[in-house]
Amino acid sequence: MNVLFVEDEPKIADFVRLGLKEQGFVVDYCDNGNDGNSRALEYEYDVIVLDIMVPGKDGLAILKNLRRQGRNVPVILLTARNELDDRLEGLNLGADDYIAKPFFVEELVARIHAVVRRSQGDRQNLLCVGKLKLDRIARTVTCQQQQIELTSREFNLLEYLMRSPGRVFTRTQILEHVWGYDFNPNTNVVDVCIQRIRKKIDPCADSSWLESVRGVGYRFRQTEQS
Repeated sequence: MNVLFVEDEPKIADFVRLGLKEQGFVVDYCDNGNDGNSRALEYEYDVIVLDIMVPGKDGLAILKNLRRQGRNVPVILLTARNELDDRLEGLNLGADDYIAKPFFVEELVARIHAVVRRSQGDRQNLLCVGKLKLDRIARTVTCQQQQIELTSREFNLLEYLMRSPGRVFTRTQILEHVWGYDFNPNTNVVDVCIQRIRKKIDPCADSSWLESVRGVGYRFRQTEQS
């Protein structure tokens, strides 16, 4: 299980990282909020353990940014502050759990397993960006409660891009994921499929959700208004 751990206190960081690794977790560590925010948006994690009080972007700002961009990764807030207002603010911003210092690593491990189990339900399977909603279980796409009919290939491509809003994917990456490795990299099937999806989803947006990046590939716009 891949964990992003953001914490600026060296002693806490050391014992938590050691404890998580002993339990078989792969830990990506940052000691400041700016790096933590960048990694949280760039990479896919199973869970993020996030201290509220870190240099740079604080934990609540990172959490707010993640949820605003449609990232549904489970987040556990970690802080020395234990007042009710802090807990409520974090939970209202979309945190999955809250643990106060001091704590045992065993408790944190249990909390991680609990939020990851919960994330396998509807929340993890529903991708929402702006007015657009994609249900990975029902395999439906809706915009303003109106269902949009997509072929299986169109759905898979849209899901692939929506899972990482703002990230640019090359045509080769899209081909390998959606069509398989045996397709000719010079084919234009990706461009054709993108155009078909745009015709179906763009009428309910102010501008195209699927953005072309010249000479590179495509990305899904992070918010409806960029």
